[in-house]
Amino acid sequence: MDQNSVNQLFQSLSPEQQKQVEKILSDKNQTEKILQSPQAQAIIKKLTGEK
Repeated sequence: MDQNSVNQLFQSLSPEQQKQVEKILSDKNQTEKILQSPQAQAIIKKLTGEK
């Protein structure tokens, strides 16, 4: 996923959803916790082509 895709995805969110994403990403501990979840790991693997 490239930067343009991320920007398009972010722009497709409602203003409230954008605020929620910004809030989560501004908290390093919360972001790391989310990225370590099994769901996030599965998405990351799928996006990067890992199996």
